[in-house]
Amino acid sequence: MRRAPRPDDRPPRRGARFGSAYRLVASVALGALLLAVVGAVTGPTWDPAPLEEGIEVATADTAIGGAPAAVRYDVREVEVTVPLDGATVGARISLPVGVEEPAPAVLFVHGAGTGRYQRAFLKQARSLAEAGVVAMVPDKRLDTYSTAHRDYVAMARDYLHSFELLRDRPEVDPARVVVYAESEGGWIAPVMAAEEPAMAGVVLVSSPVVPPRQQAAFAVDAYLRNTGVPHAVFRAIPRAVGMSMPGGGFEYADFDVAPYQQRMTQPVLVVYGTADASMPIVQGALQVRADLAQAGNEDVTVRYYEGADHGIRVGGSPTEPFLRDLAGWVLGLPVTGDTPPRVAGAEPEQTYVAGPVPQPRWLRDGVALLVLVLGAPVLMLVCGLAVGVARVVERGRSRRDPAAPVRRFAPGIAGRLVALGGVTVATVGAMVWYLLAVARLALDYERNAWVVQGGWIGVRVLGVGAVLAAVLLAHRAHDAREEGVPVAPGVVRRVAASGVVAASAVLLVVLAYWGVFQLNI
Repeated sequence: MRRAPRPDDRPPRRGARFGSAYRLVASVALGALLLAVVGAVTGPTWDPAPLEEGIEVATADTAIGGAPAAVRYDVREVEVTVPLDGATVGARISLPVGVEEPAPAVLFVHGAGTGRYQRAFLKQARSLAEAGVVAMVPDKRLDTYSTAHRDYVAMARDYLHSFELLRDRPEVDPARVVVYAESEGGWIAPVMAAEEPAMAGVVLVSSPVVPPRQQAAFAVDAYLRNTGVPHAVFRAIPRAVGMSMPGGGFEYADFDVAPYQQRMTQPVLVVYGTADASMPIVQGALQVRADLAQAGNEDVTVRYYEGADHGIRVGGSPTEPFLRDLAGWVLGLPVTGDTPPRVAGAEPEQTYVAGPVPQPRWLRDGVALLVLVLGAPVLMLVCGLAVGVARVVERGRSRRDPAAPVRRFAPGIAGRLVALGGVTVATVGAMVWYLLAVARLALDYERNAWVVQGGWIGVRVLGVGAVLAAVLLAHRAHDAREEGVPVAPGVVRRVAASGVVAASAVLLVVLAYWGVFQLNI
């Protein structure tokens, strides 16, 4: 005889299904909201101040006032060795042939990187020599230079050895030796000038001026804005730039060149390209003028070159007007140091201030962050292996003793634990991929809406999926307890389940910290 259906056997009513779905959606929304709050309170926001002060450009013509008429010379090159304290470096000197000696000279100070004279400043040095200026490009000393460790004061002392060698050359007028510094060299040349008042002048090309940490944040901000990333991604700037890197070092990130610039008494030529998004091209020139004024020095000439990027390059090479003006300024010193126009060229644009970077409050330690991101998946894997080993042991025991208890997770628990761990790790992987992809686009000044916008949506969808997996797991565990079924029987399963949940929670907090769940709060 067929058993009459009991009330409990009836399928859930439509209203009950709707209520269950509503509770699920509400739980996911609440979980995402809580993570958004966690992300907001665990680190700083990013809201750079607009630059309100501008710089007045007198004329579009960049020609240096008081520069002598151009003359062209043949060039002879010689290679020399520069003795340093505890090391030596090679150098190339480009000599104008037939120039009336002694001639003015320029020493080049490298920007970031390896800095070999075989590849660096080739066109600038050749152009100066052809105009009648002795040009020296030394190798950068690399045994004391790395990504993590840089001492700009010590580097200045090393370059001063090259300065002294150049000044002592018979072809060179020792009273007319100028230092040309590009990019990172802008933190070195002012130290040299402060230590060597007899220096005839300083050329600051694409100089950061502000401390490295501030310049890095400014550059990242500009690159990301150019790439068109969602507003939410900008929160990563202070958290990345303000973070201490694994392995230590990076003490130079807060090096302040201003005290050295405030001791400079030499004429200074400040040069920027209007297409250089990585440098504070208005703020930099204003700060150099203000710093030099502290020493009573008003001999500052500023030039902006239309469409030139970092290093005053157009199409990969230094622009010809810049090379002409550089030679004219050097040859005409000291007259060209204070001859109008003081500011000339294209109109520069800088929207935001390169200012102090807010410091992270929680996950500032890069080592701790790396341990969390790498350690959580490892813990999940160990937990999975432990359950696998326990299952093998229990099967062997049951074959020997059929009465031995068989332990299993409550129905649905194992699969949801795997889903929680897998989706959470996948979200972290997607976030890392996204940041690297955006960094590549930003550095190449490229836009790709599929990567920038679509990738961010994908990361956030995965993040919501991880929250959904956590909610489903929590609901199933609650139901199992209500039914009187052990959720994770035995020590191994209980510890393994706790380990996966804890590791997933850690990764969800890390994801929240990097803005995956933020709601602009």
